[in-house]
Amino acid sequence: MAKKRRKSKPTSAKKRFSLRLSKQNKVILGSLLIVLSIALFFSFISFYFTWQADQSALSQFTDRNAEAKNLLKKFGAAVSHFFMYKGFGLAAFAFPVLLAVTGLYLFLGLQTKRLIGKWIWGLMGVIWISIALGFFAVDYPLLGGLVGYEMNDFLQDFVGRIGIFLLLVFVLVVIMVRLFNFSPEAIGNYFKEKGGLFQRGTSPESNLVKEMVEEGTIELDMAEEEPEQKIDTYTHKKDIPPLNQEAGLDVNLPQEEEVDIDLDVQKVNEEKEESDLKAEKLVKDFGEFDPKLELGNYKFPPLDLLDHHGGGGGININQEELEENKNRIVSTLKNYKIGIAQIKATIGPTVTLYEIVPEAGIRISKIKNLEDDIALSLAALGIRIIAPIPGKGTIGIEVPNKKATIVSMRSVIASKKFQNAEMQLPIAFGKTISNETFVVDLAKMPHLLMAGATGQGKSVGLNAVITSLLYKKHPAEVKFVLVDPKKVELTLYNKIERHFLAKLPDSEEAIITDNTKVIHTLNSLCIEMDNRYELLKLAMVRNIKEYNAKFKSRKLNPNDGHKFLPYIVLVIDEFADLIMTAGKEVETPIARLAQLARATGIHLIIATQRPSVNVITGIIKANFPARIAFRVTSKIDSRTILDTQGADQLIGRGDMLFTQGNDVTRLQCAFVDTPEVAKITEYIGSQRAYPDAHLLPEYVGEDSGTGIDYDISDRDSMFREAAEVIVTAQQGSASLIQRKLKLGYNRAGRIIDQLEAAGIVGPFEGSKARQVLVPDIHSLDQLLQNETKQ
Repeated sequence: MAKKRRKSKPTSAKKRFSLRLSKQNKVILGSLLIVLSIALFFSFISFYFTWQADQSALSQFTDRNAEAKNLLKKFGAAVSHFFMYKGFGLAAFAFPVLLAVTGLYLFLGLQTKRLIGKWIWGLMGVIWISIALGFFAVDYPLLGGLVGYEMNDFLQDFVGRIGIFLLLVFVLVVIMVRLFNFSPEAIGNYFKEKGGLFQRGTSPESNLVKEMVEEGTIELDMAEEEPEQKIDTYTHKKDIPPLNQEAGLDVNLPQEEEVDIDLDVQKVNEEKEESDLKAEKLVKDFGEFDPKLELGNYKFPPLDLLDHHGGGGGININQEELEENKNRIVSTLKNYKIGIAQIKATIGPTVTLYEIVPEAGIRISKIKNLEDDIALSLAALGIRIIAPIPGKGTIGIEVPNKKATIVSMRSVIASKKFQNAEMQLPIAFGKTISNETFVVDLAKMPHLLMAGATGQGKSVGLNAVITSLLYKKHPAEVKFVLVDPKKVELTLYNKIERHFLAKLPDSEEAIITDNTKVIHTLNSLCIEMDNRYELLKLAMVRNIKEYNAKFKSRKLNPNDGHKFLPYIVLVIDEFADLIMTAGKEVETPIARLAQLARATGIHLIIATQRPSVNVITGIIKANFPARIAFRVTSKIDSRTILDTQGADQLIGRGDMLFTQGNDVTRLQCAFVDTPEVAKITEYIGSQRAYPDAHLLPEYVGEDSGTGIDYDISDRDSMFREAAEVIVTAQQGSASLIQRKLKLGYNRAGRIIDQLEAAGIVGPFEGSKARQVLVPDIHSLDQLLQNETKQ
């Protein structure tokens, strides 16, 4: 029997080596080429600025101590030297471009067939540009590189300079024709369109051709007929009979003719509303509304009113002190077996920041726990360790300078950063550790909480805030409501009452020192906020900035109650005293203002020397994201203010920490002395002012009776009209009467009291509108008739 043949198992084919890349590898290789192209680009740019200084680094490439000036250090110096100096000069910039294009093709998964052509033409362009630069820039061989220089030298031996020039022109024509589809016809068409240089039918030759066509000796292609016939052929092609059939003329009609006809696009303007057209006409006739016009001659206070504290000579750098502190920090950390790879010092006016990079494997917490030991070795007050510094891979050690530099208010006001600040309410607080002027916008905070122990700089900080706004804003743009329970800190600003201050209508002094008036003022600000929100709603805008812009462009009618709204800044110097004496009566309106008043342009600045939880409550902290902490005595106080420690390690005298909800920044507050504030207020107060301070809405407390008008004969002449407005709208508020009847707030408030006495509206209910007790006009008529009969 024949043996059965065993079926052989199918063997897997051997894998062949392939150059095709997988999708993942294409992405990786493409990313690598893009990164490499960027590195080459920056190293090439840096080469022309650093090539002389980097010659020594190239000869000591393996020496780690040798440093190159190139942006990419030794790698950049070596690569750029090879491509730019030994290679093709400026033409070498084509290589980063080609690498970037290749990387993008691979990264995006595009077809790579066209890449070969791009590389061939790119290399041809590199060689041509290198030779051209070597030819034209003989005195600057670095532009064409060694290749361009040597190629010119080689070719000149055979063809001379004229031959090189002709060769360059020929290669340029080849590149233009093959790469950019250049053709002489394009030039001819261009001149034909511009100047009509080749118009047909005007030369003797064209007349000869025309005669030969008529005799039938030649055939004419209709593509060459005159322009008028060309258009006719295009538009009526089917209706044209053959020309000169009797003469045996064969006419070839074109299949399609393209006619270059200009398209006239007519822009249709959008229809504008009648109110917009009226506003544009008003702006055209009278210009935009200028709130500064009433005090058009107002002059801002000059810088000469501020003093140069500390001589104004800048920061004094004590090299010995820096070296001594560095050695002590290094030795202290070394005692605990903590090595430092790098250390850098940034000198500020009060504090020097030492940034250290620990060696690999060192725990950050180990350095953080040595805060007191470092302070002991440096024998300095206020050592603060930032581990790590946000945004950097370093650990910061802040060490106070032995001789602090005073930051004058003049230096920060005169800085370019403050003068060019495009902010609504710019405030220059002082300078940072890196000696940069620190400017923020109060309108974006939107409220500021300032706390610290007694005598650490809070009052100076408040003066810095007010001074910044006085130097930047016109009296028409901002008003201050100043609350000073101490009665001595803010009294200097009485001189600018009719320029910058706001007060209650019945107040004699604008600086509020009585706690009862503080409560009335805060509730008055709540009424002002509600009135402003009503105006924003009527104007259909979201905030005061949009409202004022709309009012300036005359799109809002003052007859409807609209007016320019200045910013209002409430400043409370000692908040703890108000909480102790008034409690919820103060905290409630402040919390309401902090939650809602931002959009209406009312901003709060609260300062206290008692940062305890019963003063800085959770409601206050939730609505005051921007906080400033001066030096405090305990870490608990620091956490109460900033939600983090650090304020207990400050050194006082204006040293402060600022946060706006993100990182904590250490600043040296600008110093403005009392005599400087007096000179500023005297300068402003001596100028022409408004007739009175800015009046806030009148507020009537619950304990103040309203039985002021039982005699009908003493009623206001507008009483009947006001009653009809209130009953029709079913909303009892003085602001409604003020808008509808165009009255002042005081008169509208008196009418409201008379309406209450007459039983038309209910009693005062805080910030809410009064209840209307009369349902309709008929009932109002009956009520008033019954009063007359009585």
